[in-house]
Amino acid sequence: MTAPAGLWRLAADTGGTFTDVLAEDPAGHPHRAKVLSSSALRGRIEQVFVERRCRLDRRYPGPTPGPALLAGCGVVSLDGRSLGVVHAFDAAAGQLELMAEAELRVGQTIEIRSPEPAPVLAARLLTGTPQGAALPPMELRLATTRGTNALLERRGAATAFLVTRGFRDLLTIGTQERPELFARRPVRPVPLPRLVLEVVERLAADGSVLEPLDETALVAELPRLRAAGIESVAVALLHAYRNPVHEDRVVAVLRAHGFPSVVASEALARRIKFLPRAETAVVEAYLAPIVGAFLASVAAALPAAPAGRLFALTSAGGLVAATDFRAKDSLLSGPAGGVLGAQRAARASGFAAFIGFDMGGTSTDVARAAGDGLEYTFEQRVGDARLLAPALAIETVAAGGGSIVAVSNGRLQVGPASAGATPGPACYGAGGPLTLTDVNLLLGRFDPGRFGLPLDVAAAEQA
Repeated sequence: MTAPAGLWRLAADTGGTFTDVLAEDPAGHPHRAKVLSSSALRGRIEQVFVERRCRLDRRYPGPTPGPALLAGCGVVSLDGRSLGVVHAFDAAAGQLELMAEAELRVGQTIEIRSPEPAPVLAARLLTGTPQGAALPPMELRLATTRGTNALLERRGAATAFLVTRGFRDLLTIGTQERPELFARRPVRPVPLPRLVLEVVERLAADGSVLEPLDETALVAELPRLRAAGIESVAVALLHAYRNPVHEDRVVAVLRAHGFPSVVASEALARRIKFLPRAETAVVEAYLAPIVGAFLASVAAALPAAPAGRLFALTSAGGLVAATDFRAKDSLLSGPAGGVLGAQRAARASGFAAFIGFDMGGTSTDVARAAGDGLEYTFEQRVGDARLLAPALAIETVAAGGGSIVAVSNGRLQVGPASAGATPGPACYGAGGPLTLTDVNLLLGRFDPGRFGLPLDVAAAEQA
């Protein structure tokens, strides 16, 4: 579909390692770009002209790339040494000029690092918009696994869990199920919250108040949250789905005392099940600061509405305005886009049924359709977390191209930790660990000349 006059249409998928963007310019012509999710371009120097100028072996897209495209961005070597700042960069020709003399040598791999989010960097490349200049009118549709990766790698916000007195062990006890039934030493997943506080209150099953909320006791506990460095708070009180009065008041008290990120369970999942409702609130609180900050940084770079519009893809495969996007709906955002794309590709090839396999940098996602439409679930599990949120039926494991390969207690282990975009796999040449990407490179399973980044086979062999 051709974009309206003067409007760019972009679809971006930001994963743990790469950000891929497909675009349609105002004339309806397609474009594509691929950048590191750390907001960087990487290339190997193939020719040095003078001390400040060189040509890279990588070319980047852009309809009218001007010399000021990335002016002001930092340039570093992969060992972290600063080489200076971009004075001019011709993306189509791969020619780079720095503001001051630097030690540049043929064969050296360097990075140009943008201060803006990866989707914005890609948008500047595609539209030829210089750093610091306003982007043209555009609609950006964004899928991201930022929340998923943070959850799988346990890199979320420092979270506190506030629960009705007597239920402090709710998340630890969980459902009491054993994922590995025959394990001789079962390992209980560690709950996400850094701190658990009990709230003095109690509602009956019909929502009537049995014990009023003790606000004085609540306020007295707040210094503990600050001392623990808490960034986000999840509130789940017994029977709040029938009467949210106590949860609402706890949220109001916390915000009045300087805690901006507070999540109430009944506002997310007004369901009778106390445990899933609490787990959903905890996941939202754990990820909301990360997902929210990412979306806000992208939105800040776009033109003001209506010239700039930002939408996010939910785990259920639907688009919502970025302001309405919740972290709990982001866990399968990127994979959901892959499923929708697989369905469209299958139908175009004459297949009603398909199996989709989507291996990213941090996770691998698998889905299927039997011909009667896509499958959905309303209670999902990602890693050790379970939550109430509609989603396409996708199985996710913490094993992607960037998953770290190690030996633990004499056993080969892959993941869940990922090398990400920085430092990345060992073959990226930035001192990263051995990953699945390195293994596949050494086994000859892909052509390093077509990878999109300069690769260091010797570094992979050493790792």
